[in-house]
Amino acid sequence: MPADLDLNEIHWLMDMFNTVDVGLVVLDRDYKVCVWNGFMENHSGLLPSAVKDKDLFDLFPSIDEKWFKSKAESVFVLKNRSFTIWEQQPYIFRFKNYRPITGKADYMYQNATFIPLTNTQGEVEHICIILYDVTDIAVNKKELEKLNKKLEQVSQTDSLTQLTNRGHWEHLLHQEFLRTKRNKGCCSLIIFDIDHFKKVNDDFGHACGDEALRHIASLLKTALRETDIAGRYGGEEFVVTLLDTDKQGAVIFAERLRKLIETSPFNYKEHKLKMTISIGIACLDSEFKDHEHWIEAADNALYHSKETGRNRVSIYADIKNK
Repeated sequence: MPADLDLNEIHWLMDMFNTVDVGLVVLDRDYKVCVWNGFMENHSGLLPSAVKDKDLFDLFPSIDEKWFKSKAESVFVLKNRSFTIWEQQPYIFRFKNYRPITGKADYMYQNATFIPLTNTQGEVEHICIILYDVTDIAVNKKELEKLNKKLEQVSQTDSLTQLTNRGHWEHLLHQEFLRTKRNKGCCSLIIFDIDHFKKVNDDFGHACGDEALRHIASLLKTALRETDIAGRYGGEEFVVTLLDTDKQGAVIFAERLRKLIETSPFNYKEHKLKMTISIGIACLDSEFKDHEHWIEAADNALYHSKETGRNRVSIYADIKNK
């Protein structure tokens, strides 16, 4: 009876070993495969007889050998378990993903546990790798991160012009104010608005006004450098932070933008509308206690442009003592 029980237990163990939904691999000290369960067979397409006593890295050249050995050697030498998760290393064995629910993944994401196997003398001659399929978890997390990133971007973007919205732009300006002050660098702020924009809305309707704002935003984007930060400040008012740009560079940018908009009319239904802008520039100055004072200075320069005829550029440093 006990002998029959032992045979049954062995049968049960072998059955569980081959049907359990995790990968089980045993390697010797030379990284040759000693044990290969049903999970590994099903996902690799290799029978246990085909991998037995074969070098793991010859069987699977895609395995990062240097990384794998650094994990395994600590288990052999220190006799401690080691773990790896998919965020650090997406997979050890590049198996295809067969799950229909997580069809967006090209391969199986894996977590793994490296376990030391001691002999009767307490020496570690083999290690066991337990492989877990965590594709569902990985894909769900990636999808959530992607969604959160998209929501963050939406919360920072003006829906009409697709420029940075006021809140996010002002946050970035505050950071740039602190950075430039700390590094004793230069930075310029531009505020501009569309001349006689109210007349566009009154004569052609708000749909035309919205189209005009999108047109201006599109032209502005073509004028920007990679480091410039543009936003819609509100209504028909736009802002641009010109990083590492002095007064001369800011004037060149502003005049180029002014001329571009003046010479780029847009069509609305049967009408061809020409627009101009008034621009104010404020270069960062030691007199500004915070970024709000910087905005106020640029706004004062903009007001001067509007008061002196519109469709022109004014610089705060040139008008502040007048």
